[in-house]
Amino acid sequence: MSDSKQPTKEQVREYMGRRQRARKPPPDPREVRRQLGWDLAEIQRKTPR
Repeated sequence: MSDSKQPTKEQVREYMGRRQRARKPPPDPREVRRQLGWDLAEIQRKTPR
């Protein structure tokens, strides 16, 4: 089974709420992944055990 660390629904909703209140254009997808911590899960998945 995969042990990737994805944010909870609540964390995503909170993030999207902050983004909406900021009234800025959406960030680059890589920045979204970095802010949500998905980039760390990707690195861990690629690292040999």
